[in-house]
Amino acid sequence: MIEIGVFHNGACDLPPVRTADGTVCNDGSLREVHAAAQRTIVNQIRQGILADKLGFDYWFQTEHHFQPEGAEMSPNPLASEMAIAANTKQIRLGQAANIIVWHHPVRLAEMAAMLDVVSGGRVEVGVGRGYQPRENEVLGKPYGSTIQDQERNRVAFQEALDILIKCWTEPSFSHRDEFFSIPPRYTKWNHKQTMAYFGMPKVERSVEDILSIGPPDMYSAGSPVLASTTTLKEISVFPQPLQKPYPQLWEPLTSPRSIRFAAEKGVNGYFIIEPTSRLKHNVELYYEAAERAGWPDRLGRGRFKYGWDAEKRRGIVTCRYIHLVLPGADRARERERFKLALEVQWDYYGPFGFAALLAEAAEDFLDLQTKINPESLLRKGVALFGSPEEVVEKILRIKDEVGYEDFMFHAWFELAGFAGPEIEDQMRYFAETCMPMLHRACGGRPSRVQEFTVPSFDDVRA
Repeated sequence: MIEIGVFHNGACDLPPVRTADGTVCNDGSLREVHAAAQRTIVNQIRQGILADKLGFDYWFQTEHHFQPEGAEMSPNPLASEMAIAANTKQIRLGQAANIIVWHHPVRLAEMAAMLDVVSGGRVEVGVGRGYQPRENEVLGKPYGSTIQDQERNRVAFQEALDILIKCWTEPSFSHRDEFFSIPPRYTKWNHKQTMAYFGMPKVERSVEDILSIGPPDMYSAGSPVLASTTTLKEISVFPQPLQKPYPQLWEPLTSPRSIRFAAEKGVNGYFIIEPTSRLKHNVELYYEAAERAGWPDRLGRGRFKYGWDAEKRRGIVTCRYIHLVLPGADRARERERFKLALEVQWDYYGPFGFAALLAEAAEDFLDLQTKINPESLLRKGVALFGSPEEVVEKILRIKDEVGYEDFMFHAWFELAGFAGPEIEDQMRYFAETCMPMLHRACGGRPSRVQEFTVPSFDDVRA
């Protein structure tokens, strides 16, 4: 079995330019970049809807902010996917990832659950820690997520993840830990309607569970809710997801420590840029950790197939840049455009240390200061270019060399300098040519059965 998805990172459609020092970035003023960002947001929604119509199984977006350089931009994947959900019926909607240390986890839990309800239970929730100081320090500082302090960041991430799961699974709850006190111990709530509701036996939580009842507050005046020493002990978060106990969790993974953490927590792994030899090593590491931990799974289903289990939707996805030579296109010109777009990506990612991930499994190190040559991305099979037959052969080689039983593959079509219609042409051509070949070679695809009733917005309006 094979499942095929689309990954969208929000690259800018402005033409790339090589600057005096050889760096490639957007060729546009800030005003032009702002206008391009608006186009990108609309294109993400258009292309998510198109992916459903073309028969792709998954649509994944990232979360990235504040970037004029051109490589990526996706400030609110849950909002974009809400629009996609309202216009689709089958495709599953994921994020790689929501950076949970940038959000209050209760708000994030609400938004993800809303998307799950509106989509009819089609959400795959991605969680991540973030790594770019410009984002982390602006958005995450209140929650202890500074990336320069890895241990603090990891603790904040784990606590936020614990809160998400509590919001989704517990009828009411409290949380007291390093970064969050939910609800705050000082929240006054002397509300008679709350007391009346929790006074009913059918509710299964008592007033004493929810409130710490106290006398009037001699220092306060005004409404009876506030003029009291009665405080709130627990809260309920609405809505909860349709999927029980909660949607499948995903995490973009790079380090051995993160790979083991995800495997031990029942979190699926998302790998994008690793050459096949390193991907193979990482998949082995994930499955060894999962086996040692007793095959953690949110539904308690035990062992899952190696690489990917299409029935259980558990395991590891790999993603690759894809650029097909369309009929009538100049192959040499398209290759150069593809390579220049890859330079925009890697002139941005390289300084963060991602060059190390391009090393083969047998290599210990790549110089982090070395500019990544797009030819090396093509040579290592991270970027796939050519005819449908050439691209399919390269995709199947990944499956065979890693040892996937079922296969989960995501295609990354959008790149810097390519307009929305060009990206959509790539998606259509891949769906028409590559997908049938991949389905035949991998024994088909899982039946696309909707597990929950998708809300009818016509009925809602009526």
